[in-house]
Amino acid sequence: MIFALVLPTFVTLAYFVWAESFSAGVQQTIYAIAKIIQFGFPVFWVCWICRQRLQLRPTSSQGIGTGLAFGLVVAVATFALYQGWLKSSDVYANAEGVIRQKITGMELNSPWKFITLGVFYSLFHSLLEEYYWRWFVFGQLRGLVRFWPAVAISSLGFMAHHVIVVGAYFGMASLETWLISFAIALGGAFWAWLYQRSGSLVGPWLSHLLVDSAIFAIGYDIVRELL
Repeated sequence: MIFALVLPTFVTLAYFVWAESFSAGVQQTIYAIAKIIQFGFPVFWVCWICRQRLQLRPTSSQGIGTGLAFGLVVAVATFALYQGWLKSSDVYANAEGVIRQKITGMELNSPWKFITLGVFYSLFHSLLEEYYWRWFVFGQLRGLVRFWPAVAISSLGFMAHHVIVVGAYFGMASLETWLISFAIALGGAFWAWLYQRSGSLVGPWLSHLLVDSAIFAIGYDIVRELL
């Protein structure tokens, strides 16, 4: 579990920080390899180490309403904070250049490229993160510790790799980085609770999807002049 908790942080460091000076093609290759390792690890662990068979549960509607409501509230709050506070703050002025530089380095130089990336992250990557953090990490921790410690540990692990991403834009020592990261941990805790309550990843996934969509919409507003 220690390996599972820290693996995404090293994956994020590999493609987001260490490969930053490489060409876009090399960055994308490193990203693909790193993500295959991360999202392949649960299957390897369950099938080859635990010798268990993967079983797909029937899709359940439980938790969908709660998940959508939470995701909508967070998405609206995110937009409100961006428009009412962050967009006019000094930390945003410093981060804007870094964000635009990152977008340029990734060759996201047209609206359709940025939108395609946003759709991929919002629709598919959010599901993969729920599979990894809620189904695997939180699910495995539930067999080792009580419910709330499992929620806390998995949520802090979920937060850790986001600290690197947020810190790259706002600075690792900034208050904004840690407030946003703590909010991400709270979101992870809610999705773990919802997964436990509903027995389904659908609600957490749809909730996660809405939050990621809001983030990419804000990202588009920041860099649209470059596209």
